[in-house]
Amino acid sequence: MQKILLTAAIAAMLATPALPETKVGMITTLSGGGAGLGIDVRDGFMLAIKQSGRDDIEVVIEDDQRKPDIAVQLADKMIQSEKVDVLTGIIWSNLAMAVVPSVTAQGKFYLSPNAGPSQLAGKGCHENYFNVAWQNDNLHEAAGAYANTAGYANSFIMAPNYPAGTDALNGYKRFFKGEVANEVYTQLGQTDYAAEISQIRASGADSVFFFLPGGMGISFLKQYADSGVDIPVVGPAFSFDQGILQAVGEAALGVVNTSQWNKDIDNPANAGFVESFQAEYGRLPSLYASQGFDTANLLISAVEAADVMNAAAFRDALRAADFDSTRGAFAFGTNHHPVQTIYVREVIREGDVFTNRIIGAALENHSDAYAVDCSM
Repeated sequence: MQKILLTAAIAAMLATPALPETKVGMITTLSGGGAGLGIDVRDGFMLAIKQSGRDDIEVVIEDDQRKPDIAVQLADKMIQSEKVDVLTGIIWSNLAMAVVPSVTAQGKFYLSPNAGPSQLAGKGCHENYFNVAWQNDNLHEAAGAYANTAGYANSFIMAPNYPAGTDALNGYKRFFKGEVANEVYTQLGQTDYAAEISQIRASGADSVFFFLPGGMGISFLKQYADSGVDIPVVGPAFSFDQGILQAVGEAALGVVNTSQWNKDIDNPANAGFVESFQAEYGRLPSLYASQGFDTANLLISAVEAADVMNAAAFRDALRAADFDSTRGAFAFGTNHHPVQTIYVREVIREGDVFTNRIIGAALENHSDAYAVDCSM
């Protein structure tokens, strides 16, 4: 009798269909300049996967080394050899422009946890492309709006010469009502800003807006603080985020920056995320970590609602965005980019840690300028 029962139990287990597996390919920057951004996206993403307890989501992770050709090779390998269903992870807009159109053309889904180039928000939008972070211009538009309220009338503006840099300065100018003293594009990965600081000193500007993510921002802020130039600076969160502030130190205190996320946004999902990220990794989460976490939870919500092999149903599940975001209310616009509030933050010190606190909202329920060109 015992043998018969055991045999029946095994037969029942074999007859129960296994959950369909969703395979995710994460291509992100894990080495060289900007590695901290990719590491934070990865860690936030994997924390959400771990917390979900799901064993039907497999994640394959590769380092793009911040090189477009490497990113393209990895994407092709993941699609053709690894047979992934969804791709994610890219930090840099020039890499996104090299990878995303090819991915969506092959019928795969791409969920962006960071890069949001204008080309992919407007005429180059695609039904399988979802950006969970922002469109590139958004945080810079908010900085321009803040500069108006601060009374600035003449800004020196600066960004690296790549798609996100162009979007940054266009975004700032779209909302800033004053004059532009000078518009300067630096090299991507540049570390010496002596020439640019000399230009700022001679410009007659009453404010500086700059977008220099990762190590570029660290280098500029340190050199700017040492230069003695006392023109106030404004920037997006990318140059004042958690992973950067400890390296910059006191030079960043009091600086205003814009972000769609901060650790003090008051909702249960965010409080739980901040606490669990610190417990898991021993550091405060960054903007990038929150974006990775939200991207994974969006994916999980879609996996729970639809089979990725049913593209139309899975797309609808992604579009519904039925998850608890660290930002609170979360919704996609018509071009699959977020409609969200962009906050004004100030750099402060809490004990021995440099961090940010929200001091207000710059733009509420804000979408992007390119959705009107998206034909979806």
